[in-house]
Amino acid sequence: MNTLLYARKNRIVELMEQPAERRDADWMREAAQQAILLELATLPPYLCAMWSIRHTGEDSSVFDTLHEIVFDEMSHLGLACNLLTTLGGAPVLADESVVPTYPGPLPGGVRPELSVFLSGLTREAAEMYSRIEEPDQPLATARAKHTSIGAFYTALLEAFRAHPERITGDRQLTMEMPHHGKGNSVVALKTPAAVESAIGVIKEQGEGTSASPENPHPGAVGELAHYYAFREIYRGRRLRKNPVTGTWEFEGAELPMPETLRMGIVPRGGWPRTGPSAPDAETVRLLDESNRAYSTLLHLLEDAWNQDRPDEAERLLNDAVQQMFMLQGPALQLMERPLPGDSGENYGPEFRYVAA
Repeated sequence: MNTLLYARKNRIVELMEQPAERRDADWMREAAQQAILLELATLPPYLCAMWSIRHTGEDSSVFDTLHEIVFDEMSHLGLACNLLTTLGGAPVLADESVVPTYPGPLPGGVRPELSVFLSGLTREAAEMYSRIEEPDQPLATARAKHTSIGAFYTALLEAFRAHPERITGDRQLTMEMPHHGKGNSVVALKTPAAVESAIGVIKEQGEGTSASPENPHPGAVGELAHYYAFREIYRGRRLRKNPVTGTWEFEGAELPMPETLRMGIVPRGGWPRTGPSAPDAETVRLLDESNRAYSTLLHLLEDAWNQDRPDEAERLLNDAVQQMFMLQGPALQLMERPLPGDSGENYGPEFRYVAA
């Protein structure tokens, strides 16, 4: 397990620079590991946004959108783990050197101009989320300048197409997502067709297709791809197709920003534990509880995909799903606790890995 290699700042850029003839089995395994880290990096900011929304009985469409996206990203993480294990690799998740930190860049050098931060839902945060998911040629904005997540997945898919014999079908875990159709399930990747479908799901649920911003997969009728859903939240307007020009425009119904808990942006290294702005003992306890719960989740996921016994792997994965829901309790309590000073903002989870 070469975690130093996986943790290199520009590892995806380096992988993308390799010519096709040099994309051997090791290249594919490294690329799949980077895909896992990319999917992991999106979950903490999206969870913070979702948890920060107050439930007041008003229009819940923004919350529902974020809820759908979080479950999509959970399934993408599982599919990425299956991509690695079908190549004979083993996911690395519970290691301080590879776990994404905030604020900071996406893993591997994707969108190097972007700094991903943790906060409650704001228009600034929605803009950042959309830039995470931005395709190379979005239908409703200018062309992006840098390698996208979708372009990286395309390169990995091309390697699978060139070398289908590398698909072993080893250590494949499956799971139905609680409220979605099969387009969002974690499925076994034992054939080239299954790999092709899985990478298509990950790419198109994130950035849409070249012809439509809509999520094209089963169980997602009426949903937008994540990039466009986040742009709607940022713009405060629904996206609609102009019946005359055929172009997609943010000129639909208004989409008001929901009332939120005012979680501030987590500083680099986490909230200060000492000095004049140190939190009280209960806040420290909640921060530590939240970080331990996140670290346990990463261990459970890593152990599940490293398990030789299918029944034990399934148990660990089920435990990981339950652990995911356990993150919410301390996070919501932190979002009710004010930061020192007069900012009017509150604490929130740090999503820091802590060794057992």
